[in-house]
Amino acid sequence: MTILVIGGTGIVGSFVTARLAEEGLPVRCMSRWQANIESLPDGVEGRIGDLNKPATLRPVFAGVEKVFLITPLSQNETLQGIAAVDAAKAAGVKKLVYMSVPMPPGSSHIPHFRSKVPIEEAVRDSGITHTLLRPNNLFQNDHWCQAAIMLYHTYPQPIGRVGMNRVDARDVADAAVNALLHSEHDGQDYAIHGAVTFTGDDVAAVFGRHLKEDVRYGGDDLDAWTKQAQHMMPAWMVQDLRIMYEYFQQHGLVATDAELARQQQVVGHPPRAFDTYVDEIIPAWRKHLQEGTHYRPT
Repeated sequence: MTILVIGGTGIVGSFVTARLAEEGLPVRCMSRWQANIESLPDGVEGRIGDLNKPATLRPVFAGVEKVFLITPLSQNETLQGIAAVDAAKAAGVKKLVYMSVPMPPGSSHIPHFRSKVPIEEAVRDSGITHTLLRPNNLFQNDHWCQAAIMLYHTYPQPIGRVGMNRVDARDVADAAVNALLHSEHDGQDYAIHGAVTFTGDDVAAVFGRHLKEDVRYGGDDLDAWTKQAQHMMPAWMVQDLRIMYEYFQQHGLVATDAELARQQQVVGHPPRAFDTYVDEIIPAWRKHLQEGTHYRPT
């Protein structure tokens, strides 16, 4: 029962790959880069493949029974996701778990939300048994903010002041593994949230408490955020994320009681706490800051 993880060297995917390997299951991970393949956990098979090049996918999917699919933030995300679904159909895959995004009312104009809609349709139309996961904003997204937090005592992600039930990527991975392994999640669609609603100010306050420093929220000025972000990412990505943050600032991304109760069926435990996450990562960030390296979650 080989399980293929696409996106298995990313944040959520790496946790899924590790969990499956710990269960002693045959796991295969696809990457475009040999260096990523060489860094996989012991016992995990690596295959080179590229969702932008469908011809490379056949040997990757050969002999695979189940797939966990994450599509990257990309201008070609829709085509990449559909290519993966087509390859799964051709290979006779029996179960597909796709990590999409929440789709609250009025969010369909966000480019990388909208790009996932045709992928979801392809999954549903494929005839493959499937589960859809819709995680909130990840705690681990803050790893890209570590320099701003540690050096400048500023939390820069402009998530706004309405609030979001941010979630630990490990909870999403637990949901993915359970959906892959247990049939009661077949055909289901789950939102995955953290238990607490956080504003930008709230997140800054948690970091400040653990650092014993005054950490401030960088604020909701998206013009200022864009000016900074354009030095770190391509223009299309800056515009995509700006539209997303504008939505978050206006509407938030708040879990309902029903979603929180239902998600425990697939996550298998109460949500991990943001306070615990920050307590875990601050020592690692300090260590890497001293070494002049950048910490990545594994």
